[in-house]
Amino acid sequence: MKDLTKYRNIGIFAHVDAGKTTTTERILKLTGKIHKIGEVHDGAATTDFMEQEQERGITIQSAATSCSWNDHRLNIIDTPGHVDFTIEVYRSLKVLDGGVGVFCGSGGVEPQSETNWRYANDSEVARIIYVNKLDRVGADFYRVVKQVEDVLGATPLVMTLPIGIEDDFVGVVDLLTRKAWVWDDSGDPLKYEIQDVPADMADDVEEWREKLIETAVEQDDDVMEKYLEGEEPDIETLKKCIRKGTISLAFFPTYCGSSFKNKGVQLVLDAVVDFLPNPTEVKPQPEIDLEGNETGSFAVVDPDKPLRALAFKIMDDRYGALTFMRIYSGKLEKGMTVLNTFTGKTERIGRIVEMHADSREELDEAQAGDIVAVIGMKNVQTGHTLCDPNAPATLEPMVFPDPVISMAVAPKDKDGSEKLGIALGKMIKEDPSFRVETDEDSGETILKGMGELHLDIKVDILRRTYGIDVEVGKPQVAYRETITQRVEDSYTHKKQSGGSGQFGKIDYIIEPGEPGSGFVFESVVTGGNVPREFWPAIEKGFKNSIDQGVLAGFPCLDFKVTLVDGAFHAVDSSAVAFEIAARSAYRQSIPKAGPQLIEPIMKVDVFTPEDNVGDVIGDLNRRRGMIKSQEPGTTGVRIKADVPLSEMFGYIGDLRTMTSGRGQFSMEFSHYLPCPKNVAEEVIKEVQERNSKK
Repeated sequence: MKDLTKYRNIGIFAHVDAGKTTTTERILKLTGKIHKIGEVHDGAATTDFMEQEQERGITIQSAATSCSWNDHRLNIIDTPGHVDFTIEVYRSLKVLDGGVGVFCGSGGVEPQSETNWRYANDSEVARIIYVNKLDRVGADFYRVVKQVEDVLGATPLVMTLPIGIEDDFVGVVDLLTRKAWVWDDSGDPLKYEIQDVPADMADDVEEWREKLIETAVEQDDDVMEKYLEGEEPDIETLKKCIRKGTISLAFFPTYCGSSFKNKGVQLVLDAVVDFLPNPTEVKPQPEIDLEGNETGSFAVVDPDKPLRALAFKIMDDRYGALTFMRIYSGKLEKGMTVLNTFTGKTERIGRIVEMHADSREELDEAQAGDIVAVIGMKNVQTGHTLCDPNAPATLEPMVFPDPVISMAVAPKDKDGSEKLGIALGKMIKEDPSFRVETDEDSGETILKGMGELHLDIKVDILRRTYGIDVEVGKPQVAYRETITQRVEDSYTHKKQSGGSGQFGKIDYIIEPGEPGSGFVFESVVTGGNVPREFWPAIEKGFKNSIDQGVLAGFPCLDFKVTLVDGAFHAVDSSAVAFEIAARSAYRQSIPKAGPQLIEPIMKVDVFTPEDNVGDVIGDLNRRRGMIKSQEPGTTGVRIKADVPLSEMFGYIGDLRTMTSGRGQFSMEFSHYLPCPKNVAEEVIKEVQERNSKK
């Protein structure tokens, strides 16, 4: 029986370039998992094992690895920082008990850190904060702490203070013990001395230590009372208070260091063990029945309860498909049969492995609290629940955003098309935010994703990992259509040809809905003019029509249909007749309801040196952007704006030109807005031309 109190399932997440992967490498070195440290900028990091990751120096897939520290077992997931891959962060947070948020000492709280922080808040994941890169020019620990309060609205509990800054950064002061950890210049993380606090820092240390104690003792009334009477709690009591506050998300213990220079990482590892929750201390996952309603039961972390496991990631490698899963309750054993509640089919568990980045260790069984991978599962996808066939239940599934950008791809040679189908099938399983469709008229394969970089990497994986040379079309924006006017209308479907006929009459109102409401159907028919059993068929008829808008064939969003009256025939009316009536009614009435093209608007966050602010804002205005805010920082200015996606293609090149390569930006989908008339006319014309060529 494993002691679950000694387990920590944690994720490391942050903005691009804040040093997540470097921090993970240092943790693996300190815990004895690797002997030579790989560097991200050399393309040799352990957890970045995809070629695309090594070349670009960014993490794309979250990698899982296990190690031990102070007699505790850590399951660590290193997640990507780039906004196009937030889906990886989101699904990792879903299965974690705690997290380490890494912030750059000079960059501070960057756009992606905000998104990840928001996801972590939604998932109620306890976190500690690590301010990294304090050896960099422009680093300022106290400024980042202030940003955590102002930008993230969080309460940082400062646990260590830096000794020196930028080139003079030599170590940290641990506020709990009032001891200084000072590393030498060898770069060896184990070569440090524990000394007394430098004399010039004594006042600062006392001031911050007092803040720490005052915040921590609020977690325990007895300790607080004694403290107010002048009795300072001992370190063990303080640690208990800090642990309680961390797990309840009252505050976030905040550490500092430089992972690259190997300074400060040990204290972060100690904090993971001391303050982050073990699997039994986290709110258990609610179980839902097959209809999606909460049953009131929870998947309690207990090896003796029925099996509940969530597949949170699928990865294809040289041994076949790996399904990563978090076991919430029960045991998973080699050779056992499990039920997938999504497909309703059972699967046999073949090989269970524990992952260390891309190498593995075979296991015979795993139990509640573990994160493991299973080789060779056939029909499992991300978000599926695997459970005991005799006690079925579903854990809350993951929700993935809709793609906002698409592009056509075609293999350059005939042999490529079969290979392309197989490769894309594997890629869809691995990444639920990536979709593939075939255009029925042209036969083209359409890839859909979360942004330009997302699709770029997918094409790169096709070329390199699967060896398929593809031709790529221009990226296309996922436009939508909606209506602007209320229309009252009526439609009668009549067909008479030998035998029983078809008859269905509906009177209805179509009106614009709230933005983001999708399609809403309501029936207010009284007196049985349209019998209740036909209402679902009418709703289905409208619902199945909304994929084809009347302007340019884009899906139609945000409108409501109210069925007010109608008529039926005792013999000739059927569900099919009413469904056909609804389909025809849609085609008849939507053109009368002031149809309008709407476009995806992206939340864009640009970082630029101060000298280039005017150029960047002028350029965003030319792209029909709405500037939301400007925030000056020490190294430059952050500009937030809402910009139509169609205007953002190729933006990174233009931004680099304007800022001599120093500008950065990130964007994520925000909402849909009506297109200006000239843009809408252009899009409709383009679609018509494309259709006429087919």
